[in-house]
Amino acid sequence: MARKEPRHTPNSERVTGLIRWPLRLTRSGMVAEAVTRAFWPLWSVLFVVLALLMLGVQDEVAVEWVWGVGAVLAGLGLWALWRGVRMFRWPSEDAALVRLDQAMKGRPIQALLDRQAIGGDDPASLAVWKAHQARMQARLRDARAVEPDLRVSRADPFALRYVAVLGLAVALLFGSFGRVQSVTNMGVGGGGLAEGPAWEGWMQPPAYTRLPSVYLNDITDPELSVPEGAAITLRMYGQVGALTVEEDVSDREVTPEMASATAQDFEVARSGRLAIEGPGGREWQVAMVPDAGPSVAREGEIETSYEGEAKIPFRAQDDHGVVTGVARITLDLGAVDRRWGRALEPEPQEVIEVPLPMPVAGDRTDFVEPLVANFSLHPWANLPVRMELEVQDARGQSALSQPEEITLPGRRFFDPVAAALIEERQALLWNRDYAREAAMILRAVLNRSDALFRKPEQAETLRGLMERIEAGALDGMSDEAQAEITQALWDLALELEEGDLEDARQRMQRAQERLEEAMKNGASDQEIAELMQELREATRDYMRQLAQEQAKRGEQEGQPQNPQDMIEMSQDDIQRMMDRIQELMEEGRMAEAQEAMRQLQEMLENMQMTQGQGQGQSPGEQAMEGLSETLRDQQELSDEAFRELNQGQQGQQQGQQQQPGEGQQQGQQQGQQPGSGQDGQPGQGQQGQSQNGQSLADSLAERQRSLRDELNRQRNNLPGQGSEAGEEAGRALERAEGAMDGAERALRDGALGEAIDQQSQALEALREGMRSLGEALAEQQQQQGQQRSGQQGFAEGGDPQEQRDPLGRNAGTTGRTGTDEGLLQGEDVYRRAEELLGELRKRSGETERPEVERDYLERLLERF
Repeated sequence: MARKEPRHTPNSERVTGLIRWPLRLTRSGMVAEAVTRAFWPLWSVLFVVLALLMLGVQDEVAVEWVWGVGAVLAGLGLWALWRGVRMFRWPSEDAALVRLDQAMKGRPIQALLDRQAIGGDDPASLAVWKAHQARMQARLRDARAVEPDLRVSRADPFALRYVAVLGLAVALLFGSFGRVQSVTNMGVGGGGLAEGPAWEGWMQPPAYTRLPSVYLNDITDPELSVPEGAAITLRMYGQVGALTVEEDVSDREVTPEMASATAQDFEVARSGRLAIEGPGGREWQVAMVPDAGPSVAREGEIETSYEGEAKIPFRAQDDHGVVTGVARITLDLGAVDRRWGRALEPEPQEVIEVPLPMPVAGDRTDFVEPLVANFSLHPWANLPVRMELEVQDARGQSALSQPEEITLPGRRFFDPVAAALIEERQALLWNRDYAREAAMILRAVLNRSDALFRKPEQAETLRGLMERIEAGALDGMSDEAQAEITQALWDLALELEEGDLEDARQRMQRAQERLEEAMKNGASDQEIAELMQELREATRDYMRQLAQEQAKRGEQEGQPQNPQDMIEMSQDDIQRMMDRIQELMEEGRMAEAQEAMRQLQEMLENMQMTQGQGQGQSPGEQAMEGLSETLRDQQELSDEAFRELNQGQQGQQQGQQQQPGEGQQQGQQQGQQPGSGQDGQPGQGQQGQSQNGQSLADSLAERQRSLRDELNRQRNNLPGQGSEAGEEAGRALERAEGAMDGAERALRDGALGEAIDQQSQALEALREGMRSLGEALAEQQQQQGQQRSGQQGFAEGGDPQEQRDPLGRNAGTTGRTGTDEGLLQGEDVYRRAEELLGELRKRSGETERPEVERDYLERLLERF
C-alpha cells in the first residue's frame, strides 16, 4: 500500500515551524540511509584498494599482477558506482514529515494538517476539534528526530563490508601512506618511473638495547645517532641503477654492483656517511654510539661458614646489562707449602669453573652479587689458588677480572682426629702415590683408639679404610677406589666432628670444646659465629631432652625447693649469655670469654626443670596435650603420604646420583635438596613396601585408622561439655574423625591425592577443635576462679615459672601446637633470612638441578 503523504493546508507552515530542527535532522538521517544503502559496495572496494596500497602489496608482486588486480578492482568500483547512482533517491520533506509523524504517539502532525470534515456549524463539535488540535500541538513540542537505520545486513549477508574495514584498520596500524605513491611509478613490464625513483629504509637497533626501530624516510635531520650493531635495511624501487647507496659505516666492501642493488642490508660498525644518491635521495652523517664492554671485579670480603660454604662477592657492570659469567679457579702451585704430603707433583685436576649468579629481577647494568659455593670436598680446599672472573654481555663482548690469589674456602675441622683424617684425605687426592705414608699415619692414629674414638665402630671403619689404602699402595689405586676412600674419610671426619646427634649433652659439650679450640687457634669472626650458633642449637636440644627425661622420671615431685636458694633462668637469659660470650670473643677478650663459657657450662650442668606446686595436669590440659599429639601424628602421616606421592611422580629425578669429580664436589656439598636432612626422614626406605612386607599404602591406612580410633576416644572424654565453645569443639573433632575415615578409605584404594585432601581437612578440623576447646577451658577457669596450674619453666632449681616451651617462649593457649611467639627473635631473624636467601641463590645457579626446581627457585627470588 502506498504511503500516504500529508496534505498541504494553511496550517502547514505553522506545523513545520514548530518541528523545524527535528524535521531537518530526520531528513538528514534519511539521506545518510540512502547513501549507505546505495554506495556501501563502493566504499568497501575503495577500502580494499587503500589497504593493499598502504601495506605495500604492489611492491612485493610482479607488476603484471598489480595491473591485473587493479583492473578487477576498478571494474568493481565502476559497478558499485553505477549501482549507487541507480539506487540513490533524495528523500523529500514530506517523507521526512511522515517518518517523524509515525514516530510520535497519535500522529500529531497529520492531526494538525487535517480539517474538520463534518460538524463545522456545531459549536460543541468545534470545541472538541480545537481541544484535540491543541493537544496534538502540545505533543509537537516534544518531537525528537528519528534515528536513521544504517543497517545493510540484508544486502550484505556475508559481511564483506567488515572485511574491508578490517583490512583498512590493519593498514593504518602496520602500513604507511608513503607506500601508496609507489603504484604510480609502475608501468607494464617494469618500465621506467613516471615520476622518478622511490626508496625506503629502516634502522633496527640490537634487541638488547630495547630501542625502537626508526623509519629512515621520516628522518630529515642530517645527523643520525645509531647504536653499534644496528641493522640498516634499504629498499630501492623503480629502474635498477636510478638510485645507489654510498656508505662507509659497515665492514663490507661496496662495489658498483652492490651500490645499485635494490635490496641492501648491513650493520653499523663505525661512524661515517650514509647516502642514497639519485632523485629523491638523502644523506646522513651517522654517529655510532659504541657498545662499551662489560667489567667485573671482586668486591668485599670472602665469608666462609662453619660448614665451609663460601660467599664470594663480586661487582659486574655493562651499559646494556651483563648476560652471563663464570669464575675460574686454578691451583697456585708456587704458593703451596710442599711439605707434609705434598712433596710429590700433584695429579692433574680440571680448572674449577662455577657459573656466576645473575640477578633474576632488576637491573643488570651495575650489580653486586655473591658467588655461593662449597669447595670443601675439592682437593684444593684451603690451598692457595688463583681466581679469575669473566662476564659477557649480549653482544658477545667479555671481560676478565684481575687474577686474585686467595685461599680456596673450605670447611675447617677443630676435632684433632677429624683434622688428621682430612689431612690424609687431601694427601691422597694430591697424589695417590702418597698412599703408603697416609696408611702409616692412620695406623699411628689407631694405635690407642679407645682414647680417640667415642665409638668402637668408628675405629673399625678407619681400620678398614687403612687396609684399603695399604692395598692400593701395593697394587695401585684406581680412580674409583680413590674417590670411594676419600669420600669415606670425609664422612668419618664429619661424624667425628659433629658427633652423635642423639646425645644432646655430648653434643653440647663438643660444641663448647670446638668453640674453645677455635678461640685458642685464632679462628675468624665468621667461624666463631657459626660455632656459637651450633652451641645455641645444641643447648636447645639439651634443655628439651632434659625436660623430657625429668618428666619421665618424675624427679620434680620429690625435690624440696627453697625459692631463696634458687636462680631463675629462662632460654632468653641463656641466649643473652651466649651473645655476651660472642661479643667478648669478637673484641679479642678471650680470657673473659673463656671464664663466661665456664660459668655457662656450670649453669647448664646444674640446670633442672621445675614444676609448680599444683596437683598435676588438669583434665582440660590432658585433653589439649592429647589432641596436640594427635595433631602432630596426623601432620607427620600427611607429610609421609605427600612424600610417597611425590616419589611416585619424580622417582627417577630424586634417585639420580652425582658423578664423582667436580660435579660431586660442587653439588653434594653446596647444600642438600629441599625437604632432605642429615637424619633420615620418615618413610625413607619404605617406598613400595613397609618392613613387614605390607604395601606402604596399607601401612599408611592402618596408621590412619589408629589415629581415628584415638581421636574417637579423646572426643568421648572431652571436657568442657555443656558450653557453646565445648559443643563447637566436639563438632569440629567429629568432622576431623570423618575426614580421617575418608583418608583411610582413599589410602586403601591407592588414591594418595584424595587421601592428602582428606588429611588436610582433618588437620584443619583438629586445629579448629583445639581452638574451641581452649576457649571452653578458659571460660571454665574464669567461672571457677581457678588459677592455671602446672606452669613450667627452666630454672637452676628455681620456683614455678609460667608455662614455657623448650625454647623458653610462652606456650600457646589457643588450640595451636607450639607457641604464640615468633620462632626467631632478635638478630637471629635477619641472620636466618640472609642464610635462606643465600641458599636460594646458590641452588638457583646449580645447573645440575632439574629445570623445574630452578624455575621455582627463581620465582622465589623474584618475590623476595
